[in-house]
Amino acid sequence: MPRRPALSLLCAVPLTAAAVALAPSVAAACGGLVGENGTIQLVRTTTLAAYHDGVERYVTSFEFTGEGDAVGSIVPLPDVPTSVERGGDWTLQRLAEEVAPPARADAATVATESAGDEVQIILETQIDALDITVLAGGGDEVGRWAVDNGFLLSPDTPEVLDFYAARSPVFMAAKFDAQRARDLGQGVGDSTPIMATIPTDDPWVPVRILGLGLEAQRRVEADVFLLTDVEPKLLAGGPGLSVERSQPATSQLLGDLRSDVGMEWVPSEMWLSYLQLDAAATDLDYDLAVSVGPSDDPSITDAGVGPASAIPVRPPAPGTPWWPFAAGVAAATLALVALTARARHGVRIQP
Repeated sequence: MPRRPALSLLCAVPLTAAAVALAPSVAAACGGLVGENGTIQLVRTTTLAAYHDGVERYVTSFEFTGEGDAVGSIVPLPDVPTSVERGGDWTLQRLAEEVAPPARADAATVATESAGDEVQIILETQIDALDITVLAGGGDEVGRWAVDNGFLLSPDTPEVLDFYAARSPVFMAAKFDAQRARDLGQGVGDSTPIMATIPTDDPWVPVRILGLGLEAQRRVEADVFLLTDVEPKLLAGGPGLSVERSQPATSQLLGDLRSDVGMEWVPSEMWLSYLQLDAAATDLDYDLAVSVGPSDDPSITDAGVGPASAIPVRPPAPGTPWWPFAAGVAAATLALVALTARARHGVRIQP
C-alpha cells in the first residue's frame, strides 16, 4: 500500500479507574467494541489527535470490566502505521487536568506477512495483556477475519466496517487476554496505552465507531483533544460535537507531555483544541475531519458524509461585550440626572 506524507495523531484512552474519575466525562473516538462471550465491557475512553511535522501518532488505551476470557476492539486507521508500541503513562490525564483540573513496554515487533487473498496482516505485536493486529482489507474481509479470530460482531458491524473501508482499508484490532492480564498482575481498570505512528496526509478522528453495537438512543459521550501546528478547521457530519477550548497550548502543558514515555516528539509550540461529544448512537453516522495547514480545508469525504450534511465545528462566538452597554447606561443616567438638575434650578416660583 502506498505511503503518504506523514502527519502526527495521538489518540489516548485512560485505562485506570482513577484516571477516569479525574477526567471530565472521559470517553472518545478510538474504537468500537466487538466483544466475545462473557460480560467484559469496554468502558470510557479519551482521544488526543496531535498532528505535527507530517507524522500522525495515535495513542489509545482500553479499560475493560466484567468477566470472561477475552474481548477485543476494532479501531479504524487513516493509513498504514510504521510502528505500534506502548504509549505514555499519563498523557491523557495531564490533558484532562489542563481543561478541567481535578480537586486534588514492550517494544513493538513488526511482522509483515500475507493472510491470503482476503486480508493483509501488516503488523502483529503484544503489549501487556493486549494482542495487537494491524490489518488491511475490505469491510467484509475484515469482518470475516474478526469472526475467525474469536470476535462476536454486532449486527451493525458490517455496515460500519464498510463505511471506514471505503476511505481507508486499515484497521487495528486489539484483543484483551484476561488470563495474561492476571499473570501480569493487572487488575480491573489497569492502564495499557498504545501508540501507533501513522504516515498520512488525510487526518480524521473516527466518531461513528463509538456507536457500534449500541442501542439507537444510547448516549455516547467523548472527550477529543487535538494538538496541531496551527489552529485547525474542523468538519463533522452531524450533531453532538462542540469545541470547549481552542487556544495555543501552554509551554507547561507541552513540557509535561514531552516528558512522558514516547512523547519526546512534542514541539515547543502547538495549538490545543478540546471537543466534547454528546449524542445518541443513532446520530453517530459521521467522523471528524481536521485541516493540517493554515491554507487547508478539512475534507468532506473524511467527515464520512455528503456536502449537504457537512457541519463546520467552530469555537463558540465570543459573547457581546458587556462594557459598551454598561457605559451607555451610565452615560444615559448621568445625562438624565443633569437634565433633572437643570430643570429644578430653572423653575421660578411666581408670587
